[in-house]
Amino acid sequence: MTTTATAPASAATVTTAATPARPTTLDELAALDVAALTAVYRGGSVPARLAALDGNPTCRMLAIRGLDHGLRGRAVRALAAARFFPWAGKSFAAEDDARGRGINRVRLGDGKRWFPFATKVEPSAIDGRPCIFLDYDQAPNPRPIRMIRDELREVAPGLFLGPAMLDDGRRPPRLVLWFACDARGARA
Repeated sequence: MTTTATAPASAATVTTAATPARPTTLDELAALDVAALTAVYRGGSVPARLAALDGNPTCRMLAIRGLDHGLRGRAVRALAAARFFPWAGKSFAAEDDARGRGINRVRLGDGKRWFPFATKVEPSAIDGRPCIFLDYDQAPNPRPIRMIRDELREVAPGLFLGPAMLDDGRRPPRLVLWFACDARGARA
């Protein structure tokens, strides 16, 4: 049975993969479970220019694999939406239409920027279709961070959804969680 949320995601019922409506906001994405987020991601695309992500978009962790239903799922959603949640999002700067750079924003002290990444378009580990790959295999990052494989696709104008996966190089990347970035009105 499919349910839809009429309240904020922290109090909403989780919507399943059979949901026909296309999410257009972070709150609508946050109301979805892992299966539904996977379906939405599969329907997304790569923008013509990576500059569509430039600036400091509003980002949010959405769901953790295995913790996306019931009380645990509601707790994860509430925590991720809280102002004190340590991850504040990502910042992006395109170098050209297909490549760029970025860094994670963290709410610690006066605000920090940790774990730089390069961006480029390449096949997704989810379905082999093009995605924006966030490559953490950068010199300043410690080994555990270099094993993160983040991807993004635009699922509504200016709204990007992506899986965060663990890629140890020995087996296919494994999904850890879903996150999203809303670049509409992103400030530099």
